[in-house]
Amino acid sequence: MAVLNQKSVLDMIKEFRRNWHALCNSERMTICGADSMLLVLQLSMAENNKQHSGEFTVSLSDVFLTWKYLLHEKLNLPIENVKVIDHYEDIRKTYDDFLKNSNMLDLIDVYQRCKILTSNCENNTISPSQLRDFLSGKQHAEGDETDLYVPISPVSKQNQDNEKVQLVARKIFFSYLNLLVNSKNDLALAHILNIPDRGLGREAFTDLKHAAREKQMSIFLVATSFIRTIELGGKGYAPSPSDPLRTHVKGLSNFINFIDKLDEILGEISNPSIAGGRILSVIKMQLIKGHNSRDPFYKAVEEVAQDLDLRIKNIINSQQGGVAVSTTDISPARPKSYTINHGTAYCGRDTVKTLLVLLDEEAATVPTKNKAELLHDDENTIHHNGTSILTLFRGYKFTCWKINNWNKFWKCSSGQE
Repeated sequence: MAVLNQKSVLDMIKEFRRNWHALCNSERMTICGADSMLLVLQLSMAENNKQHSGEFTVSLSDVFLTWKYLLHEKLNLPIENVKVIDHYEDIRKTYDDFLKNSNMLDLIDVYQRCKILTSNCENNTISPSQLRDFLSGKQHAEGDETDLYVPISPVSKQNQDNEKVQLVARKIFFSYLNLLVNSKNDLALAHILNIPDRGLGREAFTDLKHAAREKQMSIFLVATSFIRTIELGGKGYAPSPSDPLRTHVKGLSNFINFIDKLDEILGEISNPSIAGGRILSVIKMQLIKGHNSRDPFYKAVEEVAQDLDLRIKNIINSQQGGVAVSTTDISPARPKSYTINHGTAYCGRDTVKTLLVLLDEEAATVPTKNKAELLHDDENTIHHNGTSILTLFRGYKFTCWKINNWNKFWKCSSGQE
């Protein structure tokens, strides 16, 4: 059942991509998978609580309750036995606005847009209840004994740790690729802004977030415009000395210049297989720099880079199998008004389309079983300099976040009592 539903979800996404020009206004729009949907909901609820009670705080029990209601409400499934949390309409609006501003659609949005296609065959459509079961992870509930308690041995503990490091490495790679394809994706940026360590912690992210809200721009565009002004502008165009971003110039410059390097590869190498491999290699070298080759994170980064490189080649091979490859030297037609990227339309477009397929496959990944661990994102288990997503999006004037279910607190102090 799990494999069937996952394949149906991926087929749905492929149908959406084939008809994107009729369903959305940007070919670079990325898809928010189940885990990312839950993270965005958590952030939306915390933001709503901040507006109503003054604290950026949310309990896991409330998140799970609202997650269940959201799935039923968005899919127009019966909700008689599903409890609705206070201020749900406000939470839903914050959730929708976050996705819209980040140029993302969640899997339910994709489903709803595919429904309007008159050419969509019934046999290729996933049902609302199947999509709900997929997103909620119900495919693990029947005939799955993996959640039973098993005594943890030193070997199994090591395997669990290695698996976590592998998942972290994958998240980092996919976040870089996601931001490269969709520069408005604030969630992807939050995952990698300070990975590797650039001195861009919670305070830097908060300053960027506040500037982005004030200017109604994406966080990446705010950071880019600030650094471009510093590097290219004269004294008359220099940011004010009181601009909070001035204290983060070094780290922001490092980050923007690294993304520029990836963009250059995208725009200068016409072969998507070579370009994709080069992009992965540059990201890999940035991540393992300073790490010992025996470090689990070092090994995980190498393995993930190798796996993604192979997947890119497989995607290209499958695409070439269905379409004859042109060998003429005739220049391509002028790109349409909705082209994927005017700056790299003649060179990087095929690479971006390949990366979109890779990102779509990731969006169709079966959701994480342990959703509490996903939302908690314990920094002690992460083998890099990252900070949890909720911690980053929380304004640094707030001091703590209470997890009611676990009866423990994670301190989030900005250095001020």
